Amino acid sequence: MTKPLLDTHGRLHRDLRVSLTDKCNLRCTYCMPAEGLPWLPKDELLSTPELLTLVEAAVTAGISEVRLTGGEPLVRPDVVEIVAAIAAMEGPEGTPEVSMTTNGLGLTKVAPALAEAGLARVNVSLDTLRPERFHEITRRDRFDEVVAGMAAAHEAGLHPVKVNSVLQRGINDDEAVDLLRWAIEHGYELRFIEQMPLDAQHTWERTEMITGAEILASLRAEFDLTELPGRGAAPAERFAVDGGPATVGVIASVTMPFCGSCDRLRLTADGQLRNCLFARGETDLRGPLRSGATREQIHELVHECLALKRPGHGINEPGFLQPPRPMSAIGG
Repeated sequence: MTKPLLDTHGRLHRDLRVSLTDKCNLRCTYCMPAEGLPWLPKDELLSTPELLTLVEAAVTAGISEVRLTGGEPLVRPDVVEIVAAIAAMEGPEGTPEVSMTTNGLGLTKVAPALAEAGLARVNVSLDTLRPERFHEITRRDRFDEVVAGMAAAHEAGLHPVKVNSVLQRGINDDEAVDLLRWAIEHGYELRFIEQMPLDAQHTWERTEMITGAEILASLRAEFDLTELPGRGAAPAERFAVDGGPATVGVIASVTMPFCGSCDRLRLTADGQLRNCLFARGETDLRGPLRSGATREQIHELVHECLALKRPGHGINEPGFLQPPRPMSAIGG
């Protein structure tokens, strides 16, 4: 019997975010520069057997939810096989729920196979309903592919399809109401996310960020929103729209942090374990694994990482420093 995944603040960890790659086929302005980033060297990336060994160690230690992220996880050629292997793992409470955060490109081809492999649901990023604006934000003319990918995921039974939207001042902050109406019409669940200081360019400015309060004010001008109870460790504060059953969520990591209930760990594509999205330190699992570490030794490293977890992310503290890795290299 392994020790519970508790940190020193009494938070039990059940959710592991696993980055399959740092590469992405979009170039969103709030994430990376137009020319992209220096990608991780191939020999530093976890091989598929290594990745699955570390995920299985986490599952046997008590992780019950595994979210596959990137970069863009669908650019990994063996993503379906990875989903199938994780969905078949056994932990103390049975098999883990496997989900994915994706930009949606490629879903039209693999959504049925992902569902058959055991993927439970997807979160798809979409910040605008206007193709020309999508091109401006992502620097790619692929709006129709993303929308088609969402429809394919819905058709394949990956319910609920969740839509992640980041509003930027002066760029798409006039679309909150339209995005919610569109999501409800298609049977998707919309999540607005405050822009966080995780861009590769380090140009994030608090004054330019659209806050959760501003988002809710925009929505309440058109809809009746009723806060739903039972948030638990979920990052989104959820609201029933016009009495339900449709809902909308707001993830206000900066202005309304939810660190006190955080149950997440993150494994990067190069085998580093992070106890917070904004952590400046990491615990190396790749090196010990390649040196022959046992599952029990990996468990001990996970607990060492947890012991260093701070009570909060510190964004609102005077000495806050943005982590050296951008979101694309950390994995959301």
